Amino acid sequence: MCKRAKIAAVAVILAASAFISGCGLFGKGKEKLDPPQDVSYLKDGEALDSASEKAEPDKETAGEEKADTVMRDLYLIDRNGMVVSQTLPLPKTESAAKQALEYLVADGPVAEILPNGFRTVLPADTTVDVDIKAGKAVVDFSEEFATYDAKDEKKILQAVTWTLTQFESVKSVELKMNGHRLNEMPVNGTPISEEGLSRQDGINIDDSETVDITNTRPVTVYYLAQSDDEVYYVPVTRRISNKEEDDVAAVIKELADGPGMVKGLASALSSDVKLMEAPELEEGVVTLNFNESILGSDEKSVITDAALHSLVLSLTEQEGITSVSVLVDGKSELANEKGEPLTAPVTRPEKINAVRY
Repeated sequence: MCKRAKIAAVAVILAASAFISGCGLFGKGKEKLDPPQDVSYLKDGEALDSASEKAEPDKETAGEEKADTVMRDLYLIDRNGMVVSQTLPLPKTESAAKQALEYLVADGPVAEILPNGFRTVLPADTTVDVDIKAGKAVVDFSEEFATYDAKDEKKILQAVTWTLTQFESVKSVELKMNGHRLNEMPVNGTPISEEGLSRQDGINIDDSETVDITNTRPVTVYYLAQSDDEVYYVPVTRRISNKEEDDVAAVIKELADGPGMVKGLASALSSDVKLMEAPELEEGVVTLNFNESILGSDEKSVITDAALHSLVLSLTEQEGITSVSVLVDGKSELANEKGEPLTAPVTRPEKINAVRY
């Protein structure tokens, strides 16, 4: 499928949110603090391949890792006010976690590579130190940290936490300012747990339809958004009723129901998408048997890249799930948009929303 055709296809998905789509890129969930591994990037609009395959890099359009750089996930704020990962090339360094936070500082080194429609989360002139021990990253900000806008307070907590937890050695985050631990944020008083911050605290939290929070639990799903001619993936934490017994089924329902009134987002799954039977989880692989509504092409065996990406990103946020196998009416003869068969469970991509240069 050519780029123009892909743009038209995704535009149908995004029409309800009143914007035209383009093509997005992908990557990886966890990054090691050891010397960076080789990274493969998807061609323009290319589908996620099966677990045993890698995409060839498109050197003309896709962000690529050069000899002196490494691609890192930086959580920035988009034009809709959502906290979103953008994968950008940073100089190689032994202080990868500290560097990642330094690239979240306004008017700092990220200024020259900041994508259109995105802004940083930390106030200008903020300096930072990071110490990682026993799975916890202790972050010490300078006094300039306390000059942020109150409306950004929770976004800062989320952006710092999700940027740092891309590294395998970081499970939680503790914040300090001028050497003193923060039990609450300095501007608007948002409390910070003694256990520290983690991805379980959520991101872009939408509880607008939640009546009784005490009888709900969070799940994070990935919807679509658009900037210029690029489609990208946005994590949103929704609350589901404790009456829902299966988190996997609940995630599928949230994707099919769509983002509701959340501005600027759309779902890659139509409201007609249904599971034909309960999901099965075995050795990290979750198997989903859908009705034919999951298919988004005239070719009955084709699943769209956007649908597959959204499913994989959303479900691999859950503990114990490493890959996704998709069936339609009990059959496994599916292909991606290039017509390539999906012969193995699909794993989480190496980078999310990799920026082109």
